[in-house]
Amino acid sequence: RYGRLVSSHKPYVQGLVPFVRVRDVMGSTAFYELFGFEVLESFEPGGHRVWCWLEQHQARLMLEEAGGPVVAGEQAVQFYVYADDLEELHERLREAGFEPGPIGPGAPGPDREFRVDDPDGYCVMVIDTSEMSLHPLAEP
Repeated sequence: RYGRLVSSHKPYVQGLVPFVRVRDVMGSTAFYELFGFEVLESFEPGGHRVWCWLEQHQARLMLEEAGGPVVAGEQAVQFYVYADDLEELHERLREAGFEPGPIGPGAPGPDREFRVDDPDGYCVMVIDTSEMSLHPLAEP
């Protein structure tokens, strides 16, 4: 249905940041801080955080208060997080009250990964960086 567009123009896109609507920005922020994310910017009218920008190395994420229920299954989004020490992160998530799945193979992809759902039920796949490399965008 969709053909590949061939263009001689250089690409315009320099990055892509997931923008996720969540029930509770502070709760979701705390979850993603377990992965090492840091809040770089936030919007907090009346002391209530309704939006924030998080970063960890090249990973970026924006969270915004949904203002109502969030149904993760209707969002059709999944996150892949690349981590250095799966066992330590798995344990940190478990101790924080989340229920990460077992570390196992991720066919056809990496040999070591696990799944954990964020506070709104969004699927976060955690991949062992020693099993996969992140390839920077090739220069045009």
